[in-house]
Amino acid sequence: MPKAITDTLSKKERQAMEILYRLGEATAVQVQAELPESPNYSAVRALLGVLVEKNLAKAVKPEGARHYVYSPQEPIHKARRGALRRLLTTFFDDSPSELVANLLDPSERKMSVAEIERLQALIDAQRSARKP
Repeated sequence: MPKAITDTLSKKERQAMEILYRLGEATAVQVQAELPESPNYSAVRALLGVLVEKNLAKAVKPEGARHYVYSPQEPIHKARRGALRRLLTTFFDDSPSELVANLLDPSERKMSVAEIERLQALIDAQRSARKP
């Protein structure tokens, strides 16, 4: 299976993408402020340029603006699906039930009643969608 381009990102590139997804869009100054061990402005601009070259981010210079605004190229729901697919393949032998079992392990994470109810509703909807 070919590696996804996000599998080849450096730590800083991944961090910058996480910031762009969290903020939706940001200037280099905003990304710089959010990055740990805040690199200098030129390094952040170069980092964002690499993400644009890799077609993971896009850069737009709004009319009359002095700075580019960067945003993810792919909507977050698509990025989540791709990441989840890689997670399932890599760690859970393509088994959604194994993934969910790990999420529900009480020694790992305490789920709120609302989270459990939401999961149950999703399971119920999936079950009724599969009935003939």
